[in-house]
Amino acid sequence: MNGLRIFAGNSNLELAKEVADYLDVSLGEALVSTFSDGETRVEIREDLHGKDVFIIQSTCPPVNQNLMELLIIVDALKRSSAKEITAVIPYYGYARQDRRNISGEPITARLVADLITTAGANHILAMDLHVGQIEGFFNIPVDHLGAAPIFLDYIRENIGSDIVIVSPDAGGVKRARGFASKLGANLALIDKRRDAPNLAYAMNIVGDVSGKVAIILDDMVDTAGTLVEASYMLSESGATKIYGCCTHAVLSGPAIKRIIDSPIEKLIVTNTIPLKEEAKNCNKIEVLSVAPILGEAIKYICKGNADE
Repeated sequence: MNGLRIFAGNSNLELAKEVADYLDVSLGEALVSTFSDGETRVEIREDLHGKDVFIIQSTCPPVNQNLMELLIIVDALKRSSAKEITAVIPYYGYARQDRRNISGEPITARLVADLITTAGANHILAMDLHVGQIEGFFNIPVDHLGAAPIFLDYIRENIGSDIVIVSPDAGGVKRARGFASKLGANLALIDKRRDAPNLAYAMNIVGDVSGKVAIILDDMVDTAGTLVEASYMLSESGATKIYGCCTHAVLSGPAIKRIIDSPIEKLIVTNTIPLKEEAKNCNKIEVLSVAPILGEAIKYICKGNADE
């Protein structure tokens, strides 16, 4: 671990500090700020020759600013002669633009992958990508981690048995089935139709939720439209309590008000994205840290680099 250095952008500094503390190292010395015209300014203030360097930066809102910051930091690390540069991206922005739905649309998730690779990253460490195919957008190694272990521990310790794991759409069934299997729980699915981005119309529930504690499982919650619509349907179908587990708490627009007004008992999220003040003050939202998961992955990568 002597050759390990961890740097952080401004998107999620608290998480970066937690990871550094977990690994018992200090954050690298760097200036990451802006010039008066808004351009990103980066200055690496230590010798990185022969070092394995990790840059922790979520590309969360403001997405474009944080993405540009990541690219410039990676370029600065490359020009500082770092041996290996791993971009640790707890939340990968633009992930939902992973395919073309209509003619004329870009595949922005692939564009972002190309930008990060071109900037000089040698390795990617990401958490709960929106779809697994994003791994294939990179021509460099990708370690795709999941927040499942911390959610499973929380559920076992705080929610107990007689639960049903609910996938909010067909795309999340595989994830939900894995959770249900590990918990010995039943599985249910919300059959929904999406009419436009950030708009979802839930249609019906496939599976029995009556008399059970329902846990809606998803990779992210943005405007909370899908989550809240599902919670109302579950309540009307006889679920005794309703929880949400979502890795990435984007929580934009009317999300907080929707959650407060909904039947949801508690929404459990992680700190891949720092919460805004409104979300921090919401007693229905509980945050779990992914620092141990990222820290262990960084240890593993460092050991692999040392063995080469």
